[in-house]
This record gives sequence, structure tokens and C-alpha cells, in this order.
Amino acid sequence: MLNLLTSSQIRDADAHTVATKSSSSLDLMEAASLAFVKEFQKKVTDKNILISMYCGTGNNGGDGLAVARILKQHGYENITVKIARLSGKSSDNFNVNLVILQRTETNIIELSELSAIPHEQSDIIIDALLGSGFNKSVEGQLKRLIESINRSQKKVISIDVPSGFPSEGMIAGDSTVIKAALVISFQRPKINFFFPESALAVERFKYIPIGLDEDYIQSLTCNWKLIEEEDIVHILKPRKPFSHKGTFGHALIIGGSKETMGAALLCAEACLQSGTGLTTACIPESGITALNTRSPEIMALIRNKNIPFGMFDKYSAIAIGPGLGTDEEASDLFEKVLDGKQVPIVLDADVLSILAKTPELFKKLPAMSILTPHMKEFDRMFGKHNSWWERVETARQKAAEFNVIILLKNQYSFIVLPDGDVLINPSGNPAMAVGGMGDVLTGMITAFLAQGYAAKEAAILGCYLHGKAGDELSGEGMNSIAPGILINRLPYTIGGVLPRK
Repeated sequence: MLNLLTSSQIRDADAHTVATKSSSSLDLMEAASLAFVKEFQKKVTDKNILISMYCGTGNNGGDGLAVARILKQHGYENITVKIARLSGKSSDNFNVNLVILQRTETNIIELSELSAIPHEQSDIIIDALLGSGFNKSVEGQLKRLIESINRSQKKVISIDVPSGFPSEGMIAGDSTVIKAALVISFQRPKINFFFPESALAVERFKYIPIGLDEDYIQSLTCNWKLIEEEDIVHILKPRKPFSHKGTFGHALIIGGSKETMGAALLCAEACLQSGTGLTTACIPESGITALNTRSPEIMALIRNKNIPFGMFDKYSAIAIGPGLGTDEEASDLFEKVLDGKQVPIVLDADVLSILAKTPELFKKLPAMSILTPHMKEFDRMFGKHNSWWERVETARQKAAEFNVIILLKNQYSFIVLPDGDVLINPSGNPAMAVGGMGDVLTGMITAFLAQGYAAKEAAILGCYLHGKAGDELSGEGMNSIAPGILINRLPYTIGGVLPRK
């Protein structure tokens, strides 16, 4: 997994690289600017396009000056550099790059007074006003400049981070930030790029290596980590000769009611298609015909008030919640499961609402159980939150308090571990925004638990492969993906990750 760095850790990594590679900070800036231009050329192939480069007077502005010079060297002739010189301060690297740029035939405009900002006529704006170290509200003339750029409706590409946007921490909804169509970030994406509030500043982002010391970065103590496909390849085990259905566990899916039987069926089908050896759905009798018609491979345990205590001990993994309901019978059943075999269980949907109503049950959850709430379910359990940053911080506290894993669902889902680490899943896309996808995810995680994976591994595998299946379908042209279609894709997605002999 990739360590994701705070802005202070990024500065430390810069300094370490300079100190150990016998290079200067100016050399590192040049490497970063070259890497940016290489990526820019992939996105903008028309070298006659009009480009405005907006630069502050710090190191991010220095990056911008170097980028302007390198772009000119690569044939992008129509570049105007606009320097927002709003104070008497400037960094040494900015000053050096300005002197170098002044030796070229680049049009450089000093914006010392911004009361009357000229109309922007360029097709593309490159934003290099403020870097990742900026951590306060944008005010005054700079605020007016950023608002003017946003009003221009031009395509904006930001260097490393949109100006005014915090790399980590709370993202205020009324912040003045550059609205970037693309951010080309250095070495690592910023932590805040994965939060929904980033949509006010970041439409898409790409992160590129710039030569920082990777061994040093990976040695740092970081609570934020980005899951990579390499992690999945390392965790996922190929099936061995002489395996049989008993080798891959027996999963139990407890859910479904008269009006919401589909949730339980989707969950059980996803469990089956994710490789569990045996799958049983514990559903009301009213769902038996639907189950047998859709998935005859799945066994049925008819749910009634007479299910004996200890019935659940024979299963290697249990999921409870999809379509279950929240009435007294459902609550009693949930407590019966908690009083049974103490192995990690997966909790979703209605059972999370039961937990919200009876919080004393949190103390009865088996260690390393996996809770899979969406935003509203999370707030019902743990109180109203004003931001996603607050939610993740609460999740860290509650995961540690109850020794559970909280998988907070989002476009980039957060897997929050009891030790305080937050694993960010990068797979998945908006085509998956369809009812029932959460039930599929729960079934997948349960399947991996049943097959003997540790709870952390099951959460990682389920979350990443769920999103990857959706990415594959989206890449084939699907604008909206029904859960049933994704379920049928799962064996191919999982098989595609496994190394070929």
C-alpha cells in the first residue's frame, strides 16, 4: 500500500531527497516541472492552444515558471505568464526561475493590483498560485483573482494542488479555491482528494513520480494508505489441486423480508460468485421460490422464531442485515447471532439501524467484525457530522473503541481499522451508483471471510474487487451497472487478478 502524506510529511520527503541524493531543491523543482510537462503533453496535444500560467511567488509559483519555460521548449508558443505579486515576499527558487524565464521570449505580466482583472482569453489556465503548504483561508486580492479565474469557465489544470485547497483536514464548503478540471499532483495524491467535498475543487486528478525517495516515504509512520492492485495480488490465494467445496468455507447470509427480499438474494449471489464453497441464505419462507428460481446453488435456512440458539455456530462466516427489517423479531435474531459463535461477522443495512437504536449491542460485537455503513447509516449510529473528515475521525475512534473494522462507503471507500489506519480504496466509478450495490459488497466480503481470509484482508479484497468489476464494465461502455450484471462479472474479475501459471 502507498503511504499517503500530509503536507508536512511531503516537505520532509523533499528535504530528505535533497539531502541524500546530493541535489538541490532547485533540481527537484526542475524534475517536478519536467514530469508535469510530460503528463500535460498527453492531455493537451494542440501546441497552438492559448495558455495562461498564473503563478504565485512561492515554490508552487516557481514550479509554474519552470513549467512555462519547458512548455516553450516543447513547442507550446502561445503562453502568457501572469505573476500574482501580492506581497514583497518570494522564494529563492521562484526568483531563480523568473530570471531564467525572463531570458526567453515569454510574455510575462505582473499582477500587482487586482482591482480590475483583465478578461481571460486563453483556452487553458495552468494554476500555480498556491502550493500544498498553504493552510489558511484565501482573502483579499488573491480571493478576487481566484474567483475571476473560476468565473472565466476556462479549463484549469492545477500544479500539485488547486490553489486554496487544503491537502488534508476539514474542507469548508464556502472555501475560495480554484476549480480544476485536472490536478497533476507530485509523487502522491493529496489525502483530501478522496473526500466527497473535494468535488468543489477537483474534477479529476493524476499523480506522477518526481524522484522523491520512495523507500523513505514508505518508511514514514502514516495512518493514511492507498490500496493498490499489487496488494490484491499479494493477498489473493489461487485455488490448489484437490480443493473441494469444504475447503472454501460455508457462508450464511441473514436478511430479506417480504418487501425487501432482493437485498438478501443479491448479497447471497455475490457471496456465491466470489468463491465461497457453500452459501446458505437465512430468509423468510416467502422468499424460497425466488431463491430457488434465481440461484439453485444457494441453500436455504427458513427463518422463523424457532431457530435454536447455537444454530449459527457451524458457519465459517456470517453476514446480517440486507433487507432484514428493524422490527422486534429482527432485533431478537441479531442478538441471537451475537450470542453465538464469536467470529467476525459482516453487518450491513437494517442491522446498522438496529445498532443505532440499541447502542449497548456494540459491546457484544465479535472482535474484528466489519460494519459497512453509508453516510446516513453512519450518522444514525454515531451522530450527525458536518463533514466527511469528521466522519472518518469518528470512525477511527469507534473502530478502536469496539475493536471492529468500519468500512465507510463512498466513491473512494474508507476502510478504518482499530489501530487507527485508514485504507482508501481507489476502485469503482459513478456507474455503480445503483441500489443493491452495497448488498453485493457485503456478500463479497462475507465470501472472503468464509474462505479463511482475515477480516482486514476480506475487507480489502471485497472493496477493491467490487470496484474493479465495476471499472471493467464501465470501461466496456456501461453508463449504469445493475448489481446483477456486476455479480456475474465477479469470477472473471477475481480470476483476472490471480497470476497466470
